[in-house]
Amino acid sequence: MSPIRKLTSSLLLIVCLLALTSTQSIANTPQKRNRHTRAPNRAEAKEAESRLKEMGYWTGPVDGAIDGATRVALIAFQKMEGRKITGRLTRSELEAIRSAASPQARELGYKHVEVDLDRQVLLLVDDEGAVVRILPVSTGSGKRYNEKGMRGLAYTPRGRFRVYGKAWGWKRSPLGLLYYPNYISGGVAIHGNPDVPPSPQSHGCIRIPMFASSQVSKMLPVGTIVLVYDKESFVSAKDWAEEDKLKQAASVK
Repeated sequence: MSPIRKLTSSLLLIVCLLALTSTQSIANTPQKRNRHTRAPNRAEAKEAESRLKEMGYWTGPVDGAIDGATRVALIAFQKMEGRKITGRLTRSELEAIRSAASPQARELGYKHVEVDLDRQVLLLVDDEGAVVRILPVSTGSGKRYNEKGMRGLAYTPRGRFRVYGKAWGWKRSPLGLLYYPNYISGGVAIHGNPDVPPSPQSHGCIRIPMFASSQVSKMLPVGTIVLVYDKESFVSAKDWAEEDKLKQAASVK
C-alpha cells in the first residue's frame, strides 16, 4: 500500500472513532444529568423528613409527603445552614440534610427558648440543653411604621425575658390579630401568623407558623425564659435558671 493510501486509511479510522465516541458521549450525558437533577422520590423525601425531625426541625408527619409543615422545616433548615431559602426539597437539599449536624443552642443546661435574629429562627431547648424544636420566624423589620393611628419603630428587643402573659386562640392588638400570643416584653409576643416571610417583616413581635402556634403555647408556660439575640448582642440567663432551681427545691421541702 502506498504511503498516501495508508495516511488516508488512518485518517478515516480516526474520524470514525471520533464520531463513535461523540455519539456515545451525547447518549450518556442526559442519563448522567438526570441522575444528579431528578427530584427526590417519596422514599427519599421520607428520609429527609426523618432526618430533619431527628435534628429538631418541626416537620409534621414523617410520611414522604412534602406538605406545608415539611416546607416550614426545610425553610428553618435552610436558614440555620445559611442556604438559599426556597422551602423546596431538591437533590442538593437532600444531600445537605444527609450531611448536616444537629443544631446547638447558644446556652445549655436549662429549659428555655432562643430567638436568633440573624438566622430568623426560634429554638425550643429542653432541660439538658438539647434543641427539641426549630421554627422559622419573622421579627421586627427595623423600619418606622404609621398604621391604624399608631407610629413607631418595628423593633424586636434583644436581651433576656420571661413569658409573663398568654392568650388562647386569637387576641386583638392595636396593630392586628395575634394567634396564641406569648408576651415577653410590653406588647411584644411570640405568636402565630399566616404570613411568616423569610426576612424580618413584623412590627416587633416574633411571628411563627400557624400550625405550630397552639403547641408552642403549651410548651411556653408563664415564667419560661426567652433569649433574643443577634451577632452583636447576647445576654445569658443562667443565673435566672439557677434561681428557679433553688426556688423549686425550696418549694419541695
